[in-house]
Amino acid sequence: MVGDLIPYLAPVVLLLVILSAAIRILPEYERGVVFFLGRFQGIKGPGLVIIIPGLQQMVRVDLRVITLDVPSQDVISKDNVTVRVNAVLYFRVVDPERAIIRVEDFGAATSQLAQTTLRSVLGKHDLDEMLSERDKLNSDIQEILDAQTEEWGIKVANVEIKHVDLNESMIRAIARQAEAERERRAKVIHAEGELQASKKLVEAADELSKNPSAMQLRYLQTLADMSTNNTSTIVFPLPMDLINSLVKDRGAAKRD
Repeated sequence: MVGDLIPYLAPVVLLLVILSAAIRILPEYERGVVFFLGRFQGIKGPGLVIIIPGLQQMVRVDLRVITLDVPSQDVISKDNVTVRVNAVLYFRVVDPERAIIRVEDFGAATSQLAQTTLRSVLGKHDLDEMLSERDKLNSDIQEILDAQTEEWGIKVANVEIKHVDLNESMIRAIARQAEAERERRAKVIHAEGELQASKKLVEAADELSKNPSAMQLRYLQTLADMSTNNTSTIVFPLPMDLINSLVKDRGAAKRD
């Protein structure tokens, strides 16, 4: 009985095999690059796609943003400092036809291009710029990569430098430089404070010299402040007017 059904089942099985090979379902984020006898025919998808087995071939292309880690690269900065730098690259395919036809493996090609561009761009800058101007460096690398990958139908959305690793001797040198900079700023601030204080003292002396009564009040206030301190020795300052009068009286006595 089963043997009698084999002639009828064989065509059905063959049809199912052909249909499974001919039917493709592409999600919203994928496109299919279709070739007919080796020649580019068109872009299909998303949704149900039917191809002719043996005559047509289809290559799937993901249109989502791809995250690519750029391996650590040894970079010699403009001031001859060797550092290890790694980065992360975000890109996506905007033209599936060019991404498949014009480059063998667009992912590997983009990775290699990112490594060489990273070394080239960072090598033109000093170490201080690598550490303090990452946003500018990220933008420069992104622009260069985007211009070169446009031919492959790829859009580089962003580049981020993750780490700039230094050797121990360079870390200690930077620490000493930062400490020296902090000491320099502290000395400058202290000197500016002394300058401002001296100017205020000169202004106060000028105001007191213009008003003898204010000088006497200041003298009495100084004596009051000294009397409140628990000290065994008290120094009484003499007003300059009293000293001047004593000098004048002594000079007049000598002349007589």
